Amino acid sequence: MKICRTIAEVRAVVRDLRLSGQTVGFVPTMGALHAGHMSLVAAAKAENDAVIVSIFVNPTQFGQQADLDKYPRTEEADCAMLEAVGVVAVFMPSVEIMYPDGAETIVETTKLANMLHGLVRPGHYRGVCTVVTKLFNIVGADRAYFGEKDYQQLQVIRRMARDLDVPTDVVGVPTVREADGLAMSSRNVRLTPEDRSAAVVLNRSLIAAETAARTGATIEAIAQTIRDTIETEPRARDPHVDIVQALTLAPVSGRPSGTIGIMISAAFGPVDDPVLLIDQREITL
Repeated sequence: MKICRTIAEVRAVVRDLRLSGQTVGFVPTMGALHAGHMSLVAAAKAENDAVIVSIFVNPTQFGQQADLDKYPRTEEADCAMLEAVGVVAVFMPSVEIMYPDGAETIVETTKLANMLHGLVRPGHYRGVCTVVTKLFNIVGADRAYFGEKDYQQLQVIRRMARDLDVPTDVVGVPTVREADGLAMSSRNVRLTPEDRSAAVVLNRSLIAAETAARTGATIEAIAQTIRDTIETEPRARDPHVDIVQALTLAPVSGRPSGTIGIMISAAFGPVDDPVLLIDQREITL
């Protein structure tokens, strides 16, 4: 497995793969890899001849410097995991390479990035969209793989790729969960054992929401079911619920039909240093 620190190095790897007639799958990550990330790699390996993974903790998508500083960095362990499953190359650029002095261009979906969770995390999806566009341009893969756990992020990236005629296909991969149902996330390592146990309430609320949806509940009743379930856990704070149309993220009301996306979040841990966890479920009625 080749470790690429520069744009020229990773482009040379892709060029050689193309010359040998191979298709390329790409998995962008911020490292601290877990089974959820590896499910993306597995999906990429199943559909492509070769897989490239990027590891880059993107500063432009963090609202607080403290969150950026605390983000786990486990480069050696990450590379060992990727090499073990046959990844061809890992692209690990510095901040200076991705954002050289004088860089001023941003990429933003003007609507999708500034609604729902984008209101809670202003600028977050602009940072995501900008770095993903750069990575797509650098790697030039046939397909790129993203988890469905961040439902809004996936729709933002899909919209960006469609609007800018990006030739890389964007592929969503189902959320991977722990045995007790908690969605896998690099943030989970920051939870105390007590908060880790409490966080399962997010998945429990989504199960209750799906049951309500399939028994004829309205959108408003489904949202209340989620809030009521989360509020049974005293360690969960500031629950947030959005129920939208799939793909467009348009708001819905009344009795749902077709496919809806449910996005939830809640904070755990100290008030002055919370861990914000997100989860989602897509339901077709």
